[in-house]
Amino acid sequence: MTAWPDPTYLPPAGGPDTPLDTQLVVDCDDPHAQARFWAAALGYLIEDNHDLVRAVLDAGFADPDRDTLEVNGRLAFRTGVGIKHPDDVAGPRGTGRRILFQAVPDRAPGKNKLHLDLNVGRDRIDAEVGRLTALGATEQYRIDEPGGFHTTMADPEGNLFCVQ
Repeated sequence: MTAWPDPTYLPPAGGPDTPLDTQLVVDCDDPHAQARFWAAALGYLIEDNHDLVRAVLDAGFADPDRDTLEVNGRLAFRTGVGIKHPDDVAGPRGTGRRILFQAVPDRAPGKNKLHLDLNVGRDRIDAEVGRLTALGATEQYRIDEPGGFHTTMADPEGNLFCVQ
């Protein structure tokens, strides 16, 4: 058995000196509703941008009625909100495991171009599907074959994801 990382696997030439931080961005109709669903689904925390929003407003770079709203007594940007893994909340802005939900007026119809897989294992899949359904997801179909298993679900806005 080869130890991880496999010393024969090397990143392609021309890459950065250190790995880059990334985030997954989800186009949606209601970013705050999506953030609530996915934070509950993944056990992530919704970012609190109150101080940043206040600074942007105080500098005159945003219109309070058009660009912001109040969520649970805190200022938030109207068109976007992120969620982060609890272990990454203390890290610098823009780092760690983060998903950003952004409102867009022209969401493309049809199948997602990418989706999340929630890896819970065969023994927990039924309980997890039940929990996610209670949060507002809907079960689409199940696959259980010798080569693999998963349940495809849709979040409250219809974005597909899998539980496996």
